[in-house]
Amino acid sequence: MSAPAPEAVRTAPRITGLATRLITVPLRRHWGAEAPENHVIVTWLQTDDGGAGHGFSWTPTIGPQAVKALLDYDVAPFITGLPASPEAVWDVLWKRLHEAGGGGLTTIAMAGVDLALWDLQARRAETSVTGLIGQRQESAEVYGSGVNLHYTLDELVEQARRWVAAGHQAVKIKVGKPDLREDAERVAAVRSVLGPDRRLMIDANQRWDLPTTFRALEVLSEYGLDWLEEPLRADDLWAYRRLRKHSPVPIALGENLHTIYRFRDFIEAEAVDIIQPNIIRVGGITPFRRIVELARTHSIKVMPHLLPELSGQLALTLAEPTLVEDVEEASFEQLGILDGPSPVRFTDSRVALADQPGLGFRFRDGL
Repeated sequence: MSAPAPEAVRTAPRITGLATRLITVPLRRHWGAEAPENHVIVTWLQTDDGGAGHGFSWTPTIGPQAVKALLDYDVAPFITGLPASPEAVWDVLWKRLHEAGGGGLTTIAMAGVDLALWDLQARRAETSVTGLIGQRQESAEVYGSGVNLHYTLDELVEQARRWVAAGHQAVKIKVGKPDLREDAERVAAVRSVLGPDRRLMIDANQRWDLPTTFRALEVLSEYGLDWLEEPLRADDLWAYRRLRKHSPVPIALGENLHTIYRFRDFIEAEAVDIIQPNIIRVGGITPFRRIVELARTHSIKVMPHLLPELSGQLALTLAEPTLVEDVEEASFEQLGILDGPSPVRFTDSRVALADQPGLGFRFRDGL
C-alpha cells in the first residue's frame, strides 16, 4: 500500500481551466523585413478555489497560432484537474507533449502555463514571483541591445550614441554583413562612440560557418569584445566545441537551445563560456531555474535572453550578478500592450523590481 499523500498535496487547489488570447503588435523599431512585429499569447489559468494566474508565451516570428492551438487543444484539457504546482505540472506536461518535440513550439507553449502557475503561487503568498523564489540582488545591470544589422552606419552610430546618453556601460550590436570589411567598419564606429571603457558585444545570429567565424575573429577581436554570440548554427555542437577552443573572444549562445539536456551537452563539451536561456523558449521559470543551477555547477555565466520585464525579475533571484538585455523600444511597456505599469523599473541602466504581486503582467484588452 502506498503512503498517504502529504496534506499539502491532498489539499492543493486544482486547475479547472486555461484560456488564451493572441496579441500581435508592430515593433516600434522593426527587426528587419522578416520581423516587423512580435506575438504574445496571453494565458489565464483558474483553480477550483477561485484562484487565477496570469502568464504568457511569446514568439517574434514563427508559430504564434500553432502555440495558441497547442495550448487550447492539447495543453488545456490535459492540465485540467492537476494540482496547481508549477514544477509538478511542468514535468508531467513535458512528458505528455514530448511526442510533438522535446523543445521549440512545445516548450514555448509550456511557458504560458508555467508563468501563470508561478503568478498564482506568488499571489497566494501575497508577494512577487521574485520574492517567492528569493530575491538576491537589489538591481541588475541592463545592457543596450539592438536588432540593427539592417541599419545604415549612420543609424547604428546614432543608436550607440543613444545608449551612451542613457548611461549604458555595455551594449550589443549585430554583425554578419556579406562583406567582413563592412562589419569591421561598423564595429569600429560603435567602439569609437563607446570609448575604451564600455563593454561591447557582437551577435552574428547564426550567419556564419566555422571558417568565416575564424576570419571574422581575426579582424573584430581587436575592438575589445566581451563576447561573440551565436555565430554558427545553434545545433552545431561539434563546430562550437572547436570554435571555443581557439577563439580569443568568449563564446555566448543559448537563445535557440530549448532543453536542459542541450545546455548540458554544450556545457560538458566545453563549447560555451556564457549561456543565454530565453525564459519562454525553454518552457518557463521552472526549467530556467534548473538550467541556471546546471550552469553554476560548471562555473558558466548566465545572461538571460530578451524579454527584459521578465528576465529582469528572474535576474534578481540569481546568486551571481548578471546583465539583462534590453532591445531598444521593444519592451512590453514601450509597445503599449500592458494594462497598467511594468512589473520592473528601469533607472540609470539598471532594472529593479516594482512593488506588484505575482509576475505583475496584465495585458490590454482589444489588441
